[in-house]
Amino acid sequence: MLPRHSDPDFYALLADSHARILGKPLVPQQMSPADAMRWLYEDAPFAVLAHNTAADPVFVYGNKAAQRRFGYDWDEITRLPSRLSAEAPNREERQRFLERVQRQGYESGYKGVRITKAGRRFMIEEATLWQMIDADGVLHGQAVVIPRTRDL
Repeated sequence: MLPRHSDPDFYALLADSHARILGKPLVPQQMSPADAMRWLYEDAPFAVLAHNTAADPVFVYGNKAAQRRFGYDWDEITRLPSRLSAEAPNREERQRFLERVQRQGYESGYKGVRITKAGRRFMIEEATLWQMIDADGVLHGQAVVIPRTRDL
């Protein structure tokens, strides 16, 4: 099985659900799907994370920008329950945000405190979270674009 950062089917789910729900492309320029998949993982100037639909969702994707910001490598971030990206006092607020996205399909303009592997706190700003729903209407999880962060 290919890692999701190299899986064309996963990239299609991520990009197509973003375009369908938000009405705009995930990758800002025209590229072949293979080039877009590589650019999103390797070179995108914004963080992208996705988690699955488990009762305690686990990240299944984190591009290089997300790995650098959160301080995890690919193997670590794709084993991390997504709730652990926020400190315990901020998890309730994060959960309310996720529930709003479940009801509405997406939410833009989100900001909240997150925590790195080393325990450093930072603010995510202008984040957009959406439901990863395939063309058949099956929910595969949620994904987020984090265009800006700042240290606290």
